Amino acid sequence: MAKNDLALFGGPKAVSSDHEPMFHWPIVLQEDEDAVLEVLRAGTMSGIDVTQKLEKEIAEWHGMEFALGHNTGTQALQAAMFACEVGKGDEIICPSVTYWASCLQVMNLRGTVVFADILPDTLCIDPADIEHRITERTKAIMVVHYCGYPCDMDPILEIAKKHNIKVIEDVSHAQGGRYKGRLNGTMGDVCAFSIMSGKSLAAGEGGMLLTNNRRIWERAMAFGHYERYNEANTTEADLKPYLRLPLGGFKNRMHQLTSAMARVQLKYYQERIEEIQKAFNYFWDKLEDTKGVKAHRPPVNSDSDMGGWYAAKGLYVPEELGGLPVTKFVEALQAEGVSGGAGCNLALHLHPLLNDCDVYNEGKPTRIAHSDRDLRQPKGSLPVSEGIQEFVFQLPGFKHFDTKIIDEYVAAYKKVAVNFQELL
Repeated sequence: MAKNDLALFGGPKAVSSDHEPMFHWPIVLQEDEDAVLEVLRAGTMSGIDVTQKLEKEIAEWHGMEFALGHNTGTQALQAAMFACEVGKGDEIICPSVTYWASCLQVMNLRGTVVFADILPDTLCIDPADIEHRITERTKAIMVVHYCGYPCDMDPILEIAKKHNIKVIEDVSHAQGGRYKGRLNGTMGDVCAFSIMSGKSLAAGEGGMLLTNNRRIWERAMAFGHYERYNEANTTEADLKPYLRLPLGGFKNRMHQLTSAMARVQLKYYQERIEEIQKAFNYFWDKLEDTKGVKAHRPPVNSDSDMGGWYAAKGLYVPEELGGLPVTKFVEALQAEGVSGGAGCNLALHLHPLLNDCDVYNEGKPTRIAHSDRDLRQPKGSLPVSEGIQEFVFQLPGFKHFDTKIIDEYVAAYKKVAVNFQELL
């Protein structure tokens, strides 16, 4: 067999060796272990002292006034919704292509979600598809910096200001990334993100909420932080009568084993994501002239970047490869030794949970149980979100800058692209 014969048809693999250390994440040092053991031996797993230190450090990193640790990013996002006064019959606008935790919690607040379409090149919410969805019930726009790509925030912030609605940033995919020089999470009214073990900033189950708005911080605290919802922290008159019991009946505090590890991870985070960025930018630079594939990243030499490249994606251009389906392209890559599949998160607006599921036995689908109109969005209503699976593929999760290893993966992509006609 010739060197360039596709492995799918018996040729040699382009990626021939095991590179597991290249992809292992998070990076756990003795320092992480010592920090966790210190909390464990002190028996303060359910305390807040270490969490408060983490909050201070993350707030300082973002240049923001308030931070509040949560047990998950999901709960941090729900607290952000509650803090923005989303309640019965209220609406948030969210991209349909995202992880479910960007929006499903709104139903617990007896509100609902209206989905907007995404841009095919960024995979983020399309600013041009937001304003016409705003009604008198709209309380917030949920922007998701999807797979690390920073949303186009300037037009979104302008729309929100015009209509006097809040902007919540879901930064779970993009901690440390920047939009026009501004750190993700610092541009909206409030941000929240996960730090679960698969994220770029990874420390186990946990989440963080950040804001410069004291009322938002106090409401988030009142929602599920009963031990901190007290006279010392509460200035808002409408919250004062209910001190010490969580308004949402939730217990949202962060586990301090997570807090301890997160403090160490944060200490090294910037240098680690800089190495990850070097690796991915090198990878895409090498593939710049390769037909069929296109980088999912902001323009090179701009003031925007991908942070830790969480769940990194590539954009697929089938017309450059004779219409070859992305699934066949990925199958050939897998044969070459490249892990990862085709597609991304499925469009949420088509899922039965968002259309016909009566979660709380209210006699009608939960999504519209408290609405004055049927705002469900049928097939065909968000065309980019519904068709994006054919134009996206997953990338290897490089965590180190090793050109020898990365070159093997580059060779695999080039090999499949050059030999696409054999796959048709």
